[in-house]
Amino acid sequence: MEEFLYRTESEQETEKAGEELGAKLSPGAVVALSGDLGAGKTAFVRGLARGLGITGGVSSPTFTVVNEYEGGRCPLFHFDLYRLESGQELLDIGWDDYLARGGVIALEWSERAEDLLEPSTVQVYIRKGEGGENQREIFIEGVPEDASSGL
Repeated sequence: MEEFLYRTESEQETEKAGEELGAKLSPGAVVALSGDLGAGKTAFVRGLARGLGITGGVSSPTFTVVNEYEGGRCPLFHFDLYRLESGQELLDIGWDDYLARGGVIALEWSERAEDLLEPSTVQVYIRKGEGGENQREIFIEGVPEDASSGL
């Protein structure tokens, strides 16, 4: 498994990091995102969608829990677990069904359901940098080695 560290200076650069990862992911991949409120998780997922070939807007599914995006090489299921208390709630809304559908799954606030994540999950940690309001440090681990060329 490969690890990567990005330092970005803008929301667009954060999206670009997500796009580079998305271009390398295969259907069935799960991407677990962690970071404080406002760290850039949704911006990263917007880029992830572009990397999958999905065009159109991507927004946080905070109130709906999951947004589905089609039109790329595989669907993207974008979850925001902020309002969930446990992994059991994710199971109750059909987690296993989403896994079976063969898209890429992006989980914001993934720590709320870490008991459901497989060892093959790609972990993305985003934190605000010390060099300015828009600076971010993005650490990605668990990228399969056969998918990591070009990252």
